Amino acid sequence: MKKTIMGAMVALTMLSGQALAAGDVAAGQAKAGVCAACHGADGIAVIPGYPNLKGQNEQYIASSIKAYKAGQRTGGLAAVMQAQANLLSDEDIANLAAYYASLK
Repeated sequence: MKKTIMGAMVALTMLSGQALAAGDVAAGQAKAGVCAACHGADGIAVIPGYPNLKGQNEQYIASSIKAYKAGQRTGGLAAVMQAQANLLSDEDIANLAAYYASLK
């Protein structure tokens, strides 16, 4: 019985790790061209008041983009981000988050 429980715990741990796997930095960099118009080629915003993405927490970036995509973030220029986020797949979002988080 203990072996069965341990085996199940190991399997669940492995599956949860895959679900939380980081995005692909290179793919994120390739996709970041549109983002650079406002957030800068190096992740430092070129427009005052726009957030810097360079070195930001990967999970924070991903959850923020997903919130725009879901229409949960409103106000200000949220409509611009909502439109951009709607063009991204979950994989694109993970990749972009990994890319910007990797910038130091």
